[in-house]
Amino acid sequence: MTAFDALLRWLDIAGIAVFAASGALVASRKRMDAVGFVLVAAVTGFGGGTLRDLLLGRIPPFWLRDPVWLAVAGSVALLIFFTAHRVESRFRALLWADAVGLALFAVLGAEIALLSGATPWAAVLLGVVTATFGGVVRDVLCAEVPLLLRKEIYALAALAGAAVFVGLRMQGVWRDPALLAGMAVAFSIRAVAIARGWSLPAYKPRPGRDYPDRD
Repeated sequence: MTAFDALLRWLDIAGIAVFAASGALVASRKRMDAVGFVLVAAVTGFGGGTLRDLLLGRIPPFWLRDPVWLAVAGSVALLIFFTAHRVESRFRALLWADAVGLALFAVLGAEIALLSGATPWAAVLLGVVTATFGGVVRDVLCAEVPLLLRKEIYALAALAGAAVFVGLRMQGVWRDPALLAGMAVAFSIRAVAIARGWSLPAYKPRPGRDYPDRD
């Protein structure tokens, strides 16, 4: 294993950990028991990567090939179970943990897709899937409106990060700077949106038109 491969593995573990933490923080807001914490953390950490692997034909999904992934998610969930009460604003912490995971998984998902033979545009989309689908399943399980469906600048940040990474790779840029550039773009967009309360414009209902009766 090269130094870069080792870095990728550690980044992947970090991504699982922060997404698991975001899932566990939602579980704490819903006052679940320890089993609920682990389940929601695992679904959040593995959901996007599982869908990506299934779409790419990588069976079994990554977390069934190595027990370390479940160990990481479970450990983080239990840690949050005993310490979540120390976080004054759990929703704010959830947003920042989710932002880190979003940036990591957007580019790592795109990287895995490229290595699996996906076309550049498909790799970008699979990067977005990897970064967002776990959070969608988490929010659905916990009866929350998914961040992906709110006015939040969320999927757009993942799309931008994955696109920058894939674009740089297609231009022959080495993986290290391309990876870091994609992560920086995704995290920066999401971080600014959180800090400044930016969001995409929502649909504004308008009164319907009255059409004259036709004989």
